[in-house]
Amino acid sequence: MFGGNNKKEASKGKSSSFMPTTSHALNSLVKGTVVEGTVKSESDIRIDGAIKGKLFCDAKVIIGPTGYVEGEIRCQNAVIEGKFEGNLHVAELLNIREAATISGEVITNKLIVQSGATFNVSCSMGGKPVSRQGHTSANSSHSQNNAKEDSKVVKETKTAGAQ
Repeated sequence: MFGGNNKKEASKGKSSSFMPTTSHALNSLVKGTVVEGTVKSESDIRIDGAIKGKLFCDAKVIIGPTGYVEGEIRCQNAVIEGKFEGNLHVAELLNIREAATISGEVITNKLIVQSGATFNVSCSMGGKPVSRQGHTSANSSHSQNNAKEDSKVVKETKTAGAQ
């Protein structure tokens, strides 16, 4: 009579299940665990086990000293202490620690490689495409045409955004 129904109505608007939304959540793949396939994560992930496949992360990827990833990683930031083989695309900072072994192709904005790390990669920084050895003139001209087209798209985007 005196607000009893108001409490029920107020609770109807709320979700019955509670989903915490913390930006500092950390997923962990422990030593001895092997995952094959595609892993997607919105928050940080630490790998002390192994992943064979693809890892897409909207935050930081940490490959611990016992961690191993073979395949592809796309993330915002990465710290690698273990082993990585494949294609690595880091939007911001890639930190390679002294015990790390990296091979494959790397694209990153900023790079730190500590003394003692093994870093055998084709590396591109600052958003430029990875350059590969052994280009033929046809491949080089194709790359130049793509660069012109990419430049054209950027100019069109800037013009569209200014309106």
